[in-house]
Amino acid sequence: MIKFGTGGWRALIGEEFTKSNVRLLSQAIANLMNADKCSVKGFVVGYDRRFLSDKAAKWIAEVLAGNGIHVYFIEKVAPTPLVMYTVKMLDTCYGAAITASHNPADYNGIKIFTEGGRDASESVTDTIESIIKEMSHQEIKHLEFEEGVQCGRIEVIDPLNDYIDTILSMVNIESIKNRKLKILLDPMFGVSKTSLQTILITARCEVDIINDRHDTLFGGRLPSPSTHTLQRLRDMVVEKGYDIGIGTDGDADRLGIIDEKGKFIHPNGILALLYYYLLKYKGWKGGVVRNVATTHLLNKIAQGFGEECYEVPVGFKHISSKMEEKNALIGGESSGGLTIRGHIKGKDGIFAASLLIELLSVTGKSLSKLLEEICKQYGYFYMVEGDFRFNSREKERLVKLLFEERKIPEFSHGISKISYTDGLKIYFENGGWIVTRFSGTEPLLRIFAEMDTEISATAVTNTMKEFLGIE
Repeated sequence: MIKFGTGGWRALIGEEFTKSNVRLLSQAIANLMNADKCSVKGFVVGYDRRFLSDKAAKWIAEVLAGNGIHVYFIEKVAPTPLVMYTVKMLDTCYGAAITASHNPADYNGIKIFTEGGRDASESVTDTIESIIKEMSHQEIKHLEFEEGVQCGRIEVIDPLNDYIDTILSMVNIESIKNRKLKILLDPMFGVSKTSLQTILITARCEVDIINDRHDTLFGGRLPSPSTHTLQRLRDMVVEKGYDIGIGTDGDADRLGIIDEKGKFIHPNGILALLYYYLLKYKGWKGGVVRNVATTHLLNKIAQGFGEECYEVPVGFKHISSKMEEKNALIGGESSGGLTIRGHIKGKDGIFAASLLIELLSVTGKSLSKLLEEICKQYGYFYMVEGDFRFNSREKERLVKLLFEERKIPEFSHGISKISYTDGLKIYFENGGWIVTRFSGTEPLLRIFAEMDTEISATAVTNTMKEFLGIE
């Protein structure tokens, strides 16, 4: 079964992520493109370093080429934002990145992009799923990869320089050159090294790199930047006196930051830093878009500058859509993905990292000092998160309790509002909140709570856990 979640289709390699299913999905995309009469505009395919990603990219190209669609095949491993950028610049109707992003190493997947380089909407992915249900494997057409290249149906391209030049044109390179920062980069065995290293060295930064070899097991870690997975980065930043440590996830659309003191800056803090910087130091205007599980500090910053903060469901497609609707300045999520107006309509950890380096250079302040400046002005917000695995019976019980019977625990804080827009979100009268929702990419129940103290955030999380009977 091929089922799309909030971050594309992801599945266990060898179980659901197979050549047969990848080709079936590709045929469904070809049918959709031919039905929409947009096959003439072509299709972009890129892939990351995961096991089978390179082969799966060719399987997609072969099926699309076999259906008469021109395929732009990115010749080297590519960050997901580079694939999205290429869809935008070549003005194709569709594109795909072969990646499971930050999922464990035994997963792979496919992210579908549509015109302008945005994440495919639910309408598009629902249509693809519907087409697949009506198809058989006998309907699949394909053209061998080398034959497709020889006849011109598959065009091998390298858009990396254009992507890098675009980012360089969007940041203040001269200010960065003058600051002469010392930076430690951890690609987490993923695909950000070449792009980010090139940008930083061009800006005359001193750059060192760890964990950059090709390892489909990601060094035995989850390729997701967090306080736990970036331990080595944190230690080295302090030991060798780096100005900043930058970690990017497996496909480089998200990032994690270690400040000069060796402290992990939560993605909520990164979003707050960049939004505040764009408003105060660059003088830009515009609101901010965040998902239901992202800090309300953004609301306070927006309010302080006379702007609006817009809340949407989890899934970057909702963020980019709302940004376009409201002409918002920046959009992001607490898992580490963000973008700004004028760039691609999706997450880009490479661009976000470059903008943070500009922030350090222009303000002349350290990340810790600037974040403290923000919190003193707008208040302190502490988030506690937890992921909980379940079996099918457990999920049925939790769904019934939370979303059919709509029961909630008794909290020690007054409740101002309850929302079921995406999972369950309870808003407290003191400005705090708690979200309970099922992950759209893994079999997990996720709980996020934000309060004015870490003790309070932990307490409301524990209340919810006890109510749900989970550990």
